[in-house]
Order: sequence, then C-alpha cells, then structure tokens
Amino acid sequence: MNKGIKRYIGNREFYKRVLLISIPIMIQNGFTTFVNLLDNIMVGRVGTEQMSGVAISNKLIFVFEITIFGIVSGAGIFGAQFYGCGDHKGVRDTFRLKLIICTCLSGLGILLFGFCGTDLIRLFLHGGDGTGDLQRTLGYGYEYLLIMLIGNIPYSINCAYSSTLRETGETVTPMKAGIVAVLVNLVLNYALIYGHFGMPVLGVRGAAIATVISRFVELFIVVSWTHRHSVQNRFIQGVFRHFSIPASLTKKIIIKGLPLTVNELLWATGQAVLLQCYSVRGLSVIAGINIASTIGDVFNIVYMALGSSIAILVGQLLGAGKLKEAEDTAGKLIFFSTACCVLVGIVLAGVSNFFPELYKTQDVVKELAKDFMLVNACCLPIQAFMHATYFTIRSGGKTVVTFLFDSCFVWCMSIPLAFFLSSHTVLGIIMLYAMVQGAELIKCVVGYILVKKGIWIQNIVNE
Repeated sequence: MNKGIKRYIGNREFYKRVLLISIPIMIQNGFTTFVNLLDNIMVGRVGTEQMSGVAISNKLIFVFEITIFGIVSGAGIFGAQFYGCGDHKGVRDTFRLKLIICTCLSGLGILLFGFCGTDLIRLFLHGGDGTGDLQRTLGYGYEYLLIMLIGNIPYSINCAYSSTLRETGETVTPMKAGIVAVLVNLVLNYALIYGHFGMPVLGVRGAAIATVISRFVELFIVVSWTHRHSVQNRFIQGVFRHFSIPASLTKKIIIKGLPLTVNELLWATGQAVLLQCYSVRGLSVIAGINIASTIGDVFNIVYMALGSSIAILVGQLLGAGKLKEAEDTAGKLIFFSTACCVLVGIVLAGVSNFFPELYKTQDVVKELAKDFMLVNACCLPIQAFMHATYFTIRSGGKTVVTFLFDSCFVWCMSIPLAFFLSSHTVLGIIMLYAMVQGAELIKCVVGYILVKKGIWIQNIVNE
C-alpha cells in the first residue's frame, strides 16, 4: 500500500473505538431521519401543498434547532476536554450553562416564529410554474409551525443532556431514547395524519402533534436515566443545588462558543435563504428539493455521526494533552469519513429512480426530485470531507476560524451565486443547483490547508 495513504489507515482497535462512538449516533440519527422520511412521505401522499407547507416550516424550525446545536457544541468543546482530563466539576458547570442558554433560547424561538411565522413562510411562495395553490400552502405551513413550537422546549433541554452524555462517552442511552421517540412519532403520525385507530383525520396538524409528543417522550427517557445513574454520570450530582457558574469559565465558553453558535445560526439561516433563492423558480422546485433532501438526510447520517466522533475523540485527546495522537486520529477519521461516503453516494444514486414515486405529486416534481438526488449523491464525498475538517478544526477551539470557514462561505459565495443564477439567468434549476453545491469544493481545499497546518492542535482547558 502507498505510504502516503497507509498513514491514514488505522488498526482494528482504532476503528473499534471509532465505531463504538459513531454507530450509536448513526443508529439514533438513522432512526430519527428514517421516521422523518416516513413522516414526509405520509404528508407527501396527502398533497403537494401540504408537503410544501411542512417543508418550508421545517426549514424555519431547522434554523432554531441548528442554533441550539451550535450552543451545545460550543460548550461541548469544553465538556469533552474537561472529561478527558478527569475534571467532573468542569463538565457539571458546562452542562449548567448549556441548560440555561438552551431554555432561554426556546422562549425566544417561540415568540419569533409565533408572531412572524406567516411573513417568513410567505417569502418562499412564488407562482409561475402552475404547481400547487400558494395560499393553501401558506395555511398548512403556519398551522404546522404553531404546533411544532411547543416542541422547542423539550428539544432544547434534551440537547443539553444528550450532548453532555456523549461528551462523557455515553452514547447508548441517547440512542435508545431516540429510537423510542421516533417509534412513538411514527405510530402517532400514522394514526393522526390519516385517522387510524379511532383517531381524527388531522393531516399536517397530526404530523406536528405526533412530533411534539415524541420529543417529550425522548426528554423523559434521557433525563430519568441520567439522574438514576448519578454514580456513573458524576456531572449530574448536585447539578441543581445552584446555578452559579465560574465567571472565568463562562467567559471562556462564550469567547470560544459564541462564534460557533453565530456560525451555526448564520449557516442554517443561509440554507433557508438558499431555498428561498431556488423557490423563485416555482413551488415544484421546493417540493422536489424537499423530497431529495429528505432521503438525502438518511444517507448524510454517516458523515454526520463520524463528524461527532471526531469532536469527541479528538477533543478528549487534546484535553488529555495527547496532541500528536489527536493529530493522527483526525487524519485517519477524515479519510475514513470521505471513503465511506463515496460508497454511500453510489447507493443514493441507485435509489433515485424509484424513491420519488412514493409521493402523491405531479410528474414534474418527481423528475426534479430524481435529478436533485443525483446531484446530492455526487456531492456526498465532498460534504463528508468538508464536515470532517470542520469538526477537526473546531475540536481545538478554533471557532472563529470555523465561523469564517463555514457561514461566511455560505453568505459570501453560495447565496450570491444562487441569487444571481436564479434571478438573472435562464439556467435550468438542476444545473443551477449543481453549480451552487459544487462551489463547496473551495471549502474542501481551505479545510485541508487549515488541518494540515495544525492550527487547531491545542489544549484549551489548561490554557
């Protein structure tokens, strides 16, 4: 084997350690995304307007969820490194801060979407292609959004708990809770969308109610297990006796974590703006992208879970002061993630012919969905490499760099490109979409250079 490639290949013990962390995350995310897929198909079989309204609302909710993810991830850099050096008090204080911020943001999210929801959804509704009724789409989308807002609170609190458990090496419990929650969601969706088991036919309202109930179920499982196993989860011992957090730690987490949180917020908002740029080509484009992204999320769990593994494994090694081992581990994981997604992309391309046929929608939407899926399949290895380098840089606390690397690229490159091509050219939507997605090759080059330079290799908890 070529020596240049051989150094990126780990031994059996290395991959066992990686898979012990990543497989539970894959299973949990896999169940969640698979049930989201079934939810999407169920709503999609009701009609194009219902599917499009739910898709737009979910894109707005995604902005909130990814912001929460940014908060727990920013603080999680410290949680993983504190655990790596055996500082359980540090993990406890980090968890407290997560809990406070996530709960406050839940309330802000409810107020924002509650008062501005219809105006935000309306931004995505453009006629011109003769597909669907825009006013009905708006009504279904806002109806769904209002109910989903209730689920913001359990979602946020669960993120604080589950992320801390993962940082301390406990990935199985969040996985089990996620599996139970998605099964509850699936059964309730079937019952409430179509009116089975004696339930009323609620359509998109039923889909939202099912999701909210499942989030409360997941929260209950995670919280009850964590507190019942306080000997194992030492960070939870006495966590609610007070909520005072050392000012020095709060300052450090804000300095390191704020750029990451703002980055996730801007990135997620950027994804919504990108969809809005594509939406000027008609409602059929939103419906097609919704179908393609829903099945794409199922395949994305591979590089998403491996990215989380990088954050945990490399973060723990950096916290323990094993800097060379951290660098070696990061290189192997980046290669492993990219190689896996070459195979995953081939499978995604293979299912593109028949998956859109599961939806009750117009033929033009199905054809667009198929083509969007093929573009996504080709871009999967690019996404995997980019995601892995991003988490590597972030594990060392270089959150300002990741801010420039991630959200700045979306707003300075992807959005202007999508806006110009969609509004000022007659380029076909598939070619337009492919060009915007393909532009992220630039991020791969930048990510490779930053990882290679080793600017991220540092122990931030003992600075």
